[in-house]
Amino acid sequence: MKFQALALFSALFASSTPHYASAKKTMKIPLHKRSDEEMILQHLTRERDALLALQSQSEPKEVIKVDDPIAVERRHLRTSTEPLEQEEPLEKGESESIKDYSNAQYFGTVQLGSPPQEFQVIFDTGSANLWVPKVGCTHCGYSIFGKKHKYNHDSSGSYKEDGADFEIMYGSGSVSGFFSVDEVGLADDIKITGQRFAEVQDAGGLGVAYALGKFDGILGLGFSSISVDSTPTVFENAISQNVVDEPIFSFYLGDNKPGELTFGGYDDTKFEGDLTYVKLNAATYWQIELDHIKAGSYDSEPKDKDTPITAIVDSGTSLMVGPKSEVSKLASAIGAKANIMGEYTIDCDKLDGLPDVVFTIDGNDYVVPAKDAVIQAQGTCLFAFMGMDFPAGGPNWILGDVFMRQYYTVFNYEEQTVGFAKAIK
Repeated sequence: MKFQALALFSALFASSTPHYASAKKTMKIPLHKRSDEEMILQHLTRERDALLALQSQSEPKEVIKVDDPIAVERRHLRTSTEPLEQEEPLEKGESESIKDYSNAQYFGTVQLGSPPQEFQVIFDTGSANLWVPKVGCTHCGYSIFGKKHKYNHDSSGSYKEDGADFEIMYGSGSVSGFFSVDEVGLADDIKITGQRFAEVQDAGGLGVAYALGKFDGILGLGFSSISVDSTPTVFENAISQNVVDEPIFSFYLGDNKPGELTFGGYDDTKFEGDLTYVKLNAATYWQIELDHIKAGSYDSEPKDKDTPITAIVDSGTSLMVGPKSEVSKLASAIGAKANIMGEYTIDCDKLDGLPDVVFTIDGNDYVVPAKDAVIQAQGTCLFAFMGMDFPAGGPNWILGDVFMRQYYTVFNYEEQTVGFAKAIK
């Protein structure tokens, strides 16, 4: 089945949304965070591989040992660090995703079936389908390490056959399988019945990063208008089945500690001041308009009526992502230097003198302090901004976890708003 994986909408105005008091059906899911050390190690590995590839001036002619599963995987798959080759505008019906989960940091637990089978998933506001690997899945981890939890529908008394094809094209290839129907459990008390989801047979499109990652699958929290086969999302079904009090969910991403995802409400002990809401204009991605972005001498072009600066608020992307030319200018303004892959590093001794990055949204400034715009470990300081040019019709920027760690973020499905407040650390 094909779907429009990149849809358009912009936030037009700020709106007030009722403050939901403590809800009876508000449930919290702990979110586990990959360490900065792992992120830096991954960066250094990509850099090493890129240098080796450059030295060979062609496809690397490495000696592949039978007992080296990573090398075997590299021979058959493009890695997820390769740029998107799609240059044509994305049209409705295309199966193309802007997602790259190689840098995803946060994941939590979801249950499928009866009795429940547990999976670690990325709760992703930048997509809309739930998928997990099935028993027998290929390119789904290795027997010695990187093992994945795999769904076995024969072990579930609540499983129902669907059988329709499922496929998403990522920048590095496809993830494919078929649809099934089963119960989904969130936290301890939220159970969604009759949830359509995908059993993935081949996850090769996510490359080695998935095989070595700590997550099994993806639980999309976007809108069903961007889901494969217009499948209702887990949260949409939670609302329709009345298992959450309010049609909202909220993210608190701890600073170098576990985060928290709340369904059915928000936790006002996790932020200071009031929530400021920005209105969406379509139910696809959680996309908003930016007035401008500023850091030191860098100032993006202010938005105008015809060409707004668009951004999606995306819990499934750890770094900040923007147009290559803009990120290059931003990096230059703060003294970051690009490596062979276009990733930027900063002299760790100069962190104290770096300017903050300020995002202006609907007239309000949202500051990402300089020290929090850098991932530091093992003597390396990685500037947490990445350049990527999306196909026509895509967003200009992705506000990932680097932004969401600074601001408690509330997603209101019914009002189609995103709310921000300064997170308490």
